[in-house]
Amino acid sequence: MRSSLARSSTAILLACSLFPFVLTPGQQPSREETRPRRAQLEQPVTTPPAGNETWNATSPNTISLTERIGTPISGTEPLIRVALATNARSGTISTTGKLLNNAAEASSFLALESTRIRLEPRLLSQPQHTSANYTFVIHIDGAASREEAEQKSQELREIVGDDTKVAFDAKTGWRVAVETRSSREEAGELVERLNEAGFDASLGSTPKQAEPAAAKETGTRGGVRLVSRPSVPLRAVVGISPGSARLFSSSAPVTFVSDDESKVPVRYNDRPYRGRIEVFTNTRGFLTVVNVLGIEDYVRGVVANELSPGSYPAIQALKAQAIAARTYALRNRGQFMAQGFDLLPTTRSQVYRGLTSEHALSTRAVDETRGMVATYNGQPINALYTSTCGGRTEDSENIFNNAVPYLRSRECSLEGQAALAQFDIQTTRDLPDVRAEKNLSLARASALLSVQNFALSRSNVSDSWLDAEASVSEVRSWLATVARLTRQVAPAVSEDVNYPGPFATALASAVFSENADTLLNNADIRYFLAVADANEIPTNNRADVAMLVRDGYLSVFPDATLRPRERLSRARALNAIARILEARNLLQIQKGTARPTVQGGLIIRGTKGKDVAIRVSPNAFLFRQIGDALLPVRSVMLVGGEPVVFHVSATGEVDYLEVRPALNGASAERSSPFTNWTTELSVGQAQARLGKAARGIGTITDLRVVSRGRSRRAADLEIIGTQGNAHVRGGRIRSALGLREQLFVIDRKYNDEGRITSFVFSGRGWGHGVGMCQIGAYGLAKQGLSYDQILKAYYTGIEVTRLY
Repeated sequence: MRSSLARSSTAILLACSLFPFVLTPGQQPSREETRPRRAQLEQPVTTPPAGNETWNATSPNTISLTERIGTPISGTEPLIRVALATNARSGTISTTGKLLNNAAEASSFLALESTRIRLEPRLLSQPQHTSANYTFVIHIDGAASREEAEQKSQELREIVGDDTKVAFDAKTGWRVAVETRSSREEAGELVERLNEAGFDASLGSTPKQAEPAAAKETGTRGGVRLVSRPSVPLRAVVGISPGSARLFSSSAPVTFVSDDESKVPVRYNDRPYRGRIEVFTNTRGFLTVVNVLGIEDYVRGVVANELSPGSYPAIQALKAQAIAARTYALRNRGQFMAQGFDLLPTTRSQVYRGLTSEHALSTRAVDETRGMVATYNGQPINALYTSTCGGRTEDSENIFNNAVPYLRSRECSLEGQAALAQFDIQTTRDLPDVRAEKNLSLARASALLSVQNFALSRSNVSDSWLDAEASVSEVRSWLATVARLTRQVAPAVSEDVNYPGPFATALASAVFSENADTLLNNADIRYFLAVADANEIPTNNRADVAMLVRDGYLSVFPDATLRPRERLSRARALNAIARILEARNLLQIQKGTARPTVQGGLIIRGTKGKDVAIRVSPNAFLFRQIGDALLPVRSVMLVGGEPVVFHVSATGEVDYLEVRPALNGASAERSSPFTNWTTELSVGQAQARLGKAARGIGTITDLRVVSRGRSRRAADLEIIGTQGNAHVRGGRIRSALGLREQLFVIDRKYNDEGRITSFVFSGRGWGHGVGMCQIGAYGLAKQGLSYDQILKAYYTGIEVTRLY
């Protein structure tokens, strides 16, 4: 097999050496959540110059990767090549059935004796003057904490494929280190790639093994000295059985499949994948492992990982995600052609985790949209998407420096006030006629007491009614209801119970059954009764008044008096009763966080994670927080996430409901945990992160947003230093600062000398903010939009087309 396939292997290796992976400005990656998704805006795949041998597909069903992106495909489902590993030192291929394999020029598959094979790369010939076996250390600085360093470590591991380590350096703080086995030139190129991707990367210590003396220096790049590129060695894939017996050695790509592809998957490192697994050696001397499968099977393994069906179970949103993922794959097919595959399984392309990651709901979404893609002028679009857009997406040129007609700034919500009408809960109850500021809280107190069957006015509560004196019969009735709620004996009251002193004693008896003088001595009473007319309070009531004043139940007038010789107003009496009952949890009110309302009902997420629907009475008391006040209203809006307080009547209906607005607002992506965030960076941390962009400007003294895009994202960040200024523009702002998004405002903290000590970034969203908002798609689906409406809400002027 080795001799018959050597020519194909040489062609592959030559292609890889001629077309190394280098980022160009139009290919600048963007990191969203942990997603440095590669964004190639309206640029075709680079094809080798005429005369160079290109990649040959192993399977006769594999599409040609020289086909230009955007060419319409019809009738036949294409295949996609996904690199499961690009830098593997070894790997295991297995199946529960029979394992078959063939090589690039073989016409049929052959059955192997073993169902589990270990693969290793072997060097067949050692070229002269190569430094490919040396190990270099690359450092990535700028992490503010260990948690952030661990996140960078994970992102870096996905990009370079090597093990990474997190360590603390006394000078630079937390840093990530990666050891790469490569030539010095390749190490320098990797440093440049990482810096382009927003990492503050630099080459660390000298290689573990000295370079050969014959290696010739040819210049510098990015501060790293380069050596001449080594000649291409011949490498082979060696298959070893569990008993350590060599089964084969091939210098050409080897493809593995089970004997029944439709039922028994082939596995790479024990993870099952649909389709076939192809393995070949690369110029670095390691294994590249490629999953070759139909694009529909590929999308099944993407959707469940890009938009979790468990967390966001909306079929229309999942359909929109399936079409976006399929379109992205077709539009970017052949992106890594020079390296022998189409896409990566990580956030640099789309997250793909194979068969075990699939979910029934997302698979249904894929099946029901089979062959559908988003097109603009008849061509598949570059369907970029972002996790959380912060309420509105951005024009592509303000992030990726390239204007694309279908990637325009869009609101992440339905248009118009009517779009939110479905979330309204309304009441037929007349609003109280309370306009005096001092009585605002009494509207709520009266409502709470009314649902507890306190005898209150049948007419609307008004300022005049509240300000009037409470009658003895009213106070006696109210105290009896208090005793019923507290399960105490109704207190015996005198004809002066509507005066502050006797009222305090009767209320204390109805609630506590004991008078306050049991726990308060005379010194305590004098201490808490720091009012101007304390000596006018009857002696036998003084302890009870002192306790109610201490705990904030009995109100004091603005002139620091209690006016004990004046009858209580209804407002003062009801306020005291409502406060003490609520403080002791005797009003039977419940608290929770609302889900989006359905048909005007209150829906609460229960303790077991299930939604519980409760009907709201047509004449319920409704209150809504506006500013600092809870005000009576005729309708409240529940879009989901609002803290609510409610009371359920004996008939099982909500008869009292108060709503505080959700902090995440009413945009479609409000359910994301990253709708709002805050990050603080010290000046030193900002200097470390912006070091590459702020060279030669001295110590950073301030940061200023010079311009913003249509969505108000920062488009030009000025870095002000002691020796000059510098600018970071476009999508590099977010990656350079290491923030979740660049939709932010900057606050500052100062020391006693007036110098800035830290920057506080308050922002919204997670990702690059261009194209479809994934969590927003879920929100729009919950509001009733179909998958094509969702796609058209984010991609301007597109159509949904079935290609096959």
